[in-house]
Amino acid sequence: MLRDFIAIDFETANEQPCSVCSVGIVIVKDGEVADSFYSLIQPEPNYYQYFCQRVHGLSARDTDDAPVFPTVWEEIEKHIEAIFPDSSLVPFVAHNARFDAGCLRAVFRVYQMDYPDYRFFDTLTASRRWFGRSLPNHQLQTVAAACGYDLLNHHHALADAEACAAIALCIL
Repeated sequence: MLRDFIAIDFETANEQPCSVCSVGIVIVKDGEVADSFYSLIQPEPNYYQYFCQRVHGLSARDTDDAPVFPTVWEEIEKHIEAIFPDSSLVPFVAHNARFDAGCLRAVFRVYQMDYPDYRFFDTLTASRRWFGRSLPNHQLQTVAAACGYDLLNHHHALADAEACAAIALCIL
């Protein structure tokens, strides 16, 4: 059973994976939530597509005064290292990890930051194996409900990271 991990979720401003405009993390140690963090981020490139705005409700008005990604990631690293001093050993968990890991790699590249080759586990893939065809779909809110977690604010990065953490504790 996976008991130490960091659940992460990004929302993006447009079709570019590097355009992260919010992030939520939930740090789980010994099977318990130890910390969480949420921040808006000024996206790069800094424009919003209508479709993305409809999904998460964020706009330039929300992020014009937000910090840029390197500043936010520095804060995230402080939260992680306070719980896990050797944070390189702790995996990330995301629902549809290909998306979130892709965003993380892309935004590191945009800001020319050294990417530490984080390990990711995917609760979407795990839910397909665990639940099979017993669920109507494997969307975050459906899987969270099957794990006994009520996701109330879907597409808010912290709420989604919390749901992902609950799923990971249930099935990973």
